[in-house]
Amino acid sequence: MNPRTRQLLEAPLIPLLLKLAAPNVLVMMAQASVGLIETYFVARLGADALAGVSLVFPALMLAQMISAGAMGGGILSAIARALGGGRREDANALVWHALAIAIGLGLLTSLLMLTLGPALYRTMGGVDGSLAAALTYSNTIFAGALLLWLFNSLAAVIRGTGDMALPAIVICGGAAALIPLSPALILGFGPLPALGVRGGAIAVLAYYAIGAGVFAWRIWSGAGALRPAIRPPRLSFAALWDILRVGAVSALVSTTTNVTIATATGFAGAYGARAIAGYGAGARVEYMLVPLVFGFGAPMAALVGTNIGAGQRQRALRAAWIGALMATLVCESIGLLAAWRALDWIRLFSDDAETIEIGARYLGVVGPAYGFFGLGLSLYFASQGAGRVGWALFAGILRVIVSIGGGWLALRAEAGLTGVFLSLSLGLAIFGCVNVATVYAGVWFRGSARS
Repeated sequence: MNPRTRQLLEAPLIPLLLKLAAPNVLVMMAQASVGLIETYFVARLGADALAGVSLVFPALMLAQMISAGAMGGGILSAIARALGGGRREDANALVWHALAIAIGLGLLTSLLMLTLGPALYRTMGGVDGSLAAALTYSNTIFAGALLLWLFNSLAAVIRGTGDMALPAIVICGGAAALIPLSPALILGFGPLPALGVRGGAIAVLAYYAIGAGVFAWRIWSGAGALRPAIRPPRLSFAALWDILRVGAVSALVSTTTNVTIATATGFAGAYGARAIAGYGAGARVEYMLVPLVFGFGAPMAALVGTNIGAGQRQRALRAAWIGALMATLVCESIGLLAAWRALDWIRLFSDDAETIEIGARYLGVVGPAYGFFGLGLSLYFASQGAGRVGWALFAGILRVIVSIGGGWLALRAEAGLTGVFLSLSLGLAIFGCVNVATVYAGVWFRGSARS
């Protein structure tokens, strides 16, 4: 047995989770900072540019969350369970199946967004300058969606072996490189022309391309726990299904988060471009929590999947509860800090009074509920490792119904954006509590869960 796999099965859980999560949390925060770096410099172009990128951000984060957290979770889960069950050759074959899925879905993402993007951004409230900025950014970033999918899918393969260090190194290095590259391409520097919002998208795509190349070299060099064949094998429906049965349902869970934020952006759009910009700047904190919780969630999924594959159910559950507690404490701390220093946060992106007021109001109302988001999302990642994500999807759907339905009623009752924000908070609380209740009830081990 590979030493890394044995560690997942035998090492003390709290030190092991901290050891695996610490670099992963760092790397996920670095990845979140990629978007913040870009947003900071885009904001220097004015309110229309900031609003335009805010319109695109839910769709971009949906692609990021599905490729990394949803389908990536399916890849991680399948490989972890195969290695935990001693099926090394199956794990090697799964690498090529993961690559095939990434290529197909990457091309599909480009096709959908290049054709449907304009109508989507108009529906969300984009007009004139904000719509033009949104289309410029969207068409550039989604033309290279394949790079995003390859980057996240190959990183998931590596995490499925329990190796959290290499993705951490690559993502942190890429974030550091973007600090000078993004402003140079957005605002211009020396011989580089000022490309505006398009420059930010080009910088991010370069980061994905280089990172995917590093991950591919690691996997096919045989330096890690996997040694896939150089030539792709004949694709197997069973292997594809092992990934897709978790990844497809997880994609719907990821969609619930982005549908909620995209619809709330549309609600804000009724109050103008500055309201969109303010809400978008505030909602960046919630989007930062997704990769942060993934920092805990990826080790949780690897631990849960490997131990369930080896028949160690109680150890898998203990790992889930310990990781969920850690994620909840971190997210609640960030939410309370964001609510306390809301004005300082929004001023990083705008000096417009209306934009600042709306963004700060959002953080003041929703920030204290972020602990529920961390609780529910971490247990969702653990459920991926167990290969049982149906109830996590149910929790996500309830969140959408409460958040969007409540927001719509708030606007109809003339409760304004404050009413919308209260509905978003209630949706987060329901998302967290339902995930806790279902995992506690033992849904992972009902029926014939495949290990």
